[in-house]
Amino acid sequence: MRISREGCRDMLIKNTTPVDDGFYMPAEFAPHLGTFLIWPVRPGSWTNGGREVQPVFVRLIEEIAAVEELYLLVDETHRVQAEAMLSHLPQEHIHYLAIPTDDAWARDMGPTYVVDDKGSRCGVNWRFNAWGGAVDGLYPDFARDDAAAPLMADALGDECYDASDFVLEGGSIHVDGEGTAVVTEACLLSAGRNPQLSKAQIEQKLKDYLGVTKVIWLPRGIYNDETNEHVDNVFAFIRPGEVVLAWTDDEKDPQYALSQEDFAVLERETDAKGRKFVVHKLPIPAQPVCITAEEAASFAFVDGEDMREPGERLAASYVNFYICNGKVIVPQFGDAMDAEALRILGECFPARKVVGLPARAVIVGGGNFHCLTQQIPAV
Repeated sequence: MRISREGCRDMLIKNTTPVDDGFYMPAEFAPHLGTFLIWPVRPGSWTNGGREVQPVFVRLIEEIAAVEELYLLVDETHRVQAEAMLSHLPQEHIHYLAIPTDDAWARDMGPTYVVDDKGSRCGVNWRFNAWGGAVDGLYPDFARDDAAAPLMADALGDECYDASDFVLEGGSIHVDGEGTAVVTEACLLSAGRNPQLSKAQIEQKLKDYLGVTKVIWLPRGIYNDETNEHVDNVFAFIRPGEVVLAWTDDEKDPQYALSQEDFAVLERETDAKGRKFVVHKLPIPAQPVCITAEEAASFAFVDGEDMREPGERLAASYVNFYICNGKVIVPQFGDAMDAEALRILGECFPARKVVGLPARAVIVGGGNFHCLTQQIPAV
């Protein structure tokens, strides 16, 4: 099945925006119906065509499907493989969707969900251009990713608002569900996103489609983040008025200056309700996570695709955790800071189980658990 964006037009709400209709994006820590995931197979993203990362996906699915519905996009070629690897799990909460995609980053190309106070839920369908299109996109053919969001929403019986004139990825926004959105200037003002729009126009678009009243612009994200520094790798809400920020005290680390800039903004800002932020500093790994020669040799790139090089520093961050019903799923890198990250997040989320999962096989693809997941709010 190959459905173009043009073929999805009849699924889109075109004449109004979410804010016109009383919709807003709820926080990730609000109750979920479920989560979208996409089975990882792209040879240019995953070592050995996904052989190392797929067992991690199985563990991720085990954790999520135990507490909410799990919607897994998988092409027909790999469905038998996915079903076999998941056959030991109860299947009543795992739903297989034959929706084609180009890669596995459900956060960035899936629908962003908004809700209203009457119990309705809709998606938002942004334009996806592989994190920069012709300017600095990571792979050249992203048509299936770009067309997937309304198909994903339709599989759940949900409509989608049409924001397809605006390039945005789900990992580039965080909201508190009470009127505040946080983004990074490095990403949203990058030349490959919406260069025809001013910062004020971009901010208005976020207000119209996320139902927020205030947008806070952090200057930077995680050092060497190939997404032009998505906010979800450096910052997250844990509840309204309370956040975590990726941090290092090592002045020689390039991340030191970036986090200092972001912290200065959070110190002087207030949220949409006028609250000062409580900021919890979450360390980055003590040792940079870098591509090995063996890993670099195990990718198979197509022409025009961003290539991995031995020694390349990856944007490893514990902030790229995923909040699902009753749990927080946290990347672990085999680093001295793994346990400290779990300890801090355990204190931040006393009512949730904090689960650490091995993430080396995920970060080599360029993101982590938050990037792979897209929450579907309960209504």
